[in-house]
Formats: sequence, C-alpha cells, structure tokens
Amino acid sequence: MRQDIRLGEGVRVPGIDACLDEAMALPGARGAAVVDWTSGLALGTAGEPPGGDQEAAAAETAELARAAAELPTFTPDAWDGAAPGPGVGGGAGAGAGSGGGNGAAGGKGLPVEDVIVSTRDGYHVLCFVDTTFDSSVFLHLWLDRDTGNLALARIRVRQLAERLVLG
Repeated sequence: MRQDIRLGEGVRVPGIDACLDEAMALPGARGAAVVDWTSGLALGTAGEPPGGDQEAAAAETAELARAAAELPTFTPDAWDGAAPGPGVGGGAGAGAGSGGGNGAAGGKGLPVEDVIVSTRDGYHVLCFVDTTFDSSVFLHLWLDRDTGNLALARIRVRQLAERLVLG
C-alpha cells in the first residue's frame, strides 16, 4: 500500500519509503537513498549502502551532488547570479539551492538533472528533486554493473523524482 505524506495546504507527495521501495524494484538495484545535499543526511534508505555505512554514503554523495549543482563548471549559464542558496559559498554561478525561479532552460528548476558515476562494479545515479522552495534533495540509486540497466534506471529514477516534487 502506497503511503502519502501531507505537507500542509493540500500538498501531497508519495512517501519516501514508497519511493525507495520502487527504486529497489529496479533490476540490479543494490541500494537507494533520499539525501539532503546541504546537510549530507539521509532522509530515508533501502538496501545496502555503498561502503557499508549509510551515514558516510549519504555525506559523500551529498558532496558530489553539491559540487555538480553549485560549481560554475557544470552550470555556467544556468543561474542569473541571484543570492546563493543554503550552504553555498556565493560567487558567480552559485545558487543551486535558491529554488524555483532561477533555474536552467525554461527559467525554472535546478540546472543539473542528474549525476551518473560509473565504478568498476556498479553505477551511482544521483537525481535532483526539483521543488518550488529551497530544495536540496536528491535520490541516489546504486546499481550492480552486471545486472543493472543504467538507461532504464535513469529514466525510472527521474520519474520517481518528479513524483516527489514538493511544491
């Protein structure tokens, strides 16, 4: 049974547990987490963590997500120079946490959709969750390289992230 969370004035999102259950149903899924990239804390986890430690995995993937979302190398034209979001040091190109109106093409959303890291034995898919407020949440799916399907996982994780839109 899918459980939804109510966040005030009629805003409903699928529960984190339901989202993680769906992620773990993907072929080759080894572990999944919903992580806040500002704090590095896991909001929910399922399966086994990369390296064997949920907290360390969340903190380390948050560093990668933060770099991709905030550094001008990856998002040179995406931000209009607005005030930096939570945990951002400022400067040109910063502000990935500043929410809704400053985003990439189309004028909204985060400038980075996802980050994919290939390792010798697996794939890590980090997919940002776009919201209308100061969001710093991403989904992390860890796939086995031999049994996972990276293309399918990327599509499905994006669909899960879209359903987790909070605003």
